[in-house]
Amino acid sequence: MADYDYDVLVIGAGPGGYVAAIRAAQLGLRTACAESRETLGGTCLNVGCIPSKALLHASEIYEEASAGHLTKFGVEFSGVKLNLDQMHAEKAKAVKELTGGVEFLFKKNKVTWLKGLAAFRDAHSVEVAGETVTAKNIVIATGSSVTPLPGVEVDQTIVVDSTGALALPKVPEHMIVIGGGVIGLELGSVWRRLGAKVTVVEYMDQILPGFDGEVRKESAKLFKKQGMDLKTSMKVTGVTVDGATATVTIEPATGGEAETLTADAVLVSIGRRANVDGLNLAAIGLELNSRGQIETDHSFKTKVDGVWAIGDCVPGLMLAHKAEDEGVAVAENIAGHTGIVNEDVIPSVVYTMPEIAGVGLTEEAAREKATAAGGAIKVGKFPMMANSRAKTNRDTDGFVKVIADAKSDRVLGVWIVASLAGTMIAEAALAMEFGATSEDIAYTCHAHPTHMEALKEAAMAVQGKPIHM
Repeated sequence: MADYDYDVLVIGAGPGGYVAAIRAAQLGLRTACAESRETLGGTCLNVGCIPSKALLHASEIYEEASAGHLTKFGVEFSGVKLNLDQMHAEKAKAVKELTGGVEFLFKKNKVTWLKGLAAFRDAHSVEVAGETVTAKNIVIATGSSVTPLPGVEVDQTIVVDSTGALALPKVPEHMIVIGGGVIGLELGSVWRRLGAKVTVVEYMDQILPGFDGEVRKESAKLFKKQGMDLKTSMKVTGVTVDGATATVTIEPATGGEAETLTADAVLVSIGRRANVDGLNLAAIGLELNSRGQIETDHSFKTKVDGVWAIGDCVPGLMLAHKAEDEGVAVAENIAGHTGIVNEDVIPSVVYTMPEIAGVGLTEEAAREKATAAGGAIKVGKFPMMANSRAKTNRDTDGFVKVIADAKSDRVLGVWIVASLAGTMIAEAALAMEFGATSEDIAYTCHAHPTHMEALKEAAMAVQGKPIHM
């Protein structure tokens, strides 16, 4: 048997990579992780999920205080000021704590951090910072990066990507967000709350591509109510910068008369693409699919023996928690255990206010699938307006929707628009993972008064018998 430096070498220390490395080490495998950033945690911890949530939370608090939303509760403010530098400092503190936490976990679990970019020499060896390292198993967990918009230069001053939008030194007067997906809406929400006028330009006819149709419509209505200008079915044909002003040219997606918009900040947020450049995949004969991703089998093996791949660089949802679960699974598979990820039950969350969350099939997809099989679906809805806790908190926007198979009553999908949707969706995911029916949820006692009762009522509505509406 060949002698290797490590049993497992993970390339990339994002949510998928660092979790894979820690789990592999826990299973007794000699493990290393190659990461070129100065800190661990990848995009998510450094310039993605974590800092964006810090700004989302801070901006929510600021808007509540500055816009007088708390007056009705008897909490009155005067002279509220925005200290953006302190907001950024608190964000940086949270990032430092969490990235430092991952470094601590590496040391605790005896994972070796190889600092540098990794490139394959063959299926069992890579070059990192000028040195060759060998491993019996190599896991590619390189994540993803921002998809560029052809012809548009991101200068991180006026025209920014998601990383730049997290670090703007002042509140823009007008921010144009190119792309009405999750990241654009979250970051657009941050700056709108802090005082910017926000215009979202989306190529599709609705925001949030891939989400349930009814949820997309409700979300658009709420964002418009909050003051966002949503320009759907529009494409960007050019962005020019003159001094501190950007001019964005747009026209109907189907063609037509162009118009121009001016702003002092433009956020390019049209999606993400797999990070595979520089890996030298040609050295191991590993080709990419048509979307530039690495194909794997159900156990996360690539077609090259000893090489595995997980996270954003493989097909599927580009979500940190999906990568984490795959990180655990791939480590367990390498160790000879059985690691499985149910790709059909992965929740998605938009951390705006209200939050938007879903798991499983949309109503459209469920209906289409059922019809093709000669079946049907049942749908139950319950408005947050009728939920007692939401009523007392005065956060009654949104609804809960449960989609079930008409014959078996098995839950196929759950979609939520509510202030706590990101937390509420966990129960729905757990129920679906265990094959629950809508009746199972409906007859499970939920604490009162809680937002979660809305899920129970929506499940009852599948059978046409909600109590509180």
